[in-house]
Amino acid sequence: MKKLLVSLFALSAISTAVAAPIAMEDQSQLKLTASKAATEQYHLPPLEADLPDNAFGDMVRKGHAIFVDTKRQVPELVGNGLNCVNCHMDQGRLANAAPLWGAYTMYPAYRKKNDKVNTYAERIQGCFQFSMNGTPPAADSETMTALTTFSYWLATGAPSGVELPGRAYPDVPKPEGGYNLAQGKKVYAEQCAVCHSEDGLGQKVGENYVFPPLWGKDSFNWGAGMHRINTAATFIKANMPLGKGGTLSDQEAWDVAAFMNSHERPQDPRLVDGDIEKTRVKFHANDGVNLYGEKVNGVLIGQGIK
Repeated sequence: MKKLLVSLFALSAISTAVAAPIAMEDQSQLKLTASKAATEQYHLPPLEADLPDNAFGDMVRKGHAIFVDTKRQVPELVGNGLNCVNCHMDQGRLANAAPLWGAYTMYPAYRKKNDKVNTYAERIQGCFQFSMNGTPPAADSETMTALTTFSYWLATGAPSGVELPGRAYPDVPKPEGGYNLAQGKKVYAEQCAVCHSEDGLGQKVGENYVFPPLWGKDSFNWGAGMHRINTAATFIKANMPLGKGGTLSDQEAWDVAAFMNSHERPQDPRLVDGDIEKTRVKFHANDGVNLYGEKVNGVLIGQGIK
């Protein structure tokens, strides 16, 4: 079927474009959580069927709807073509894909990114600002209450302050020889383009993405964690191609992550005095492996796209 499920990165979770009012991603090929949990002791979140028919259940359902259908549910907060579920797969449930049940119980926590102790609400706000290239919901808004309640519910029974197995993208060490952009381009063409398109700009049905863009104006901005090559490589290795996570080598994951992040995307909203170099020094020089403010094939990366 010409690798119909092949996709680079869970910015590639099948979007919610073609469904009716609250579009739920299928991602049925990802339903490995329960079987893995038995052998790898992953947390098992509750099922929707277990939700009470009351105000709490309604708020969880609202949070779920926003999470899987973000662009259509809260369009005023989203500045690109992505949904929360693109990075936190299987409706925020999937181990090794930054599941919500692994994040909720670890806050408040210090984050180097903004050099302060963050609440869980502030962590969500950061996702909207950077990954969604949008407007952070107010801490006391219904949107924030819904997303927080949904996360709390998924974490039912999980211990607080304990780093649960599967809570993050598994580490993928940088290859000894570094990354290779030319090889990354080849991996992309063979494994990713069928879903994200040859130009990396995703695929739409009507006005909505069914496979999200990996770069360009509708992708995450230069402040998002996924702009780090090391972060993108860990996500890719564990979860991509879609439904075939773990099939790429460490080298291939790093190469294709670097290729993806050698393309322009929306500017870092923290841009200092309109100056890329000042922004690089302040926010990117010590932020993992990234290409912001560097030259690739003679072109300065980080100029941004509107």
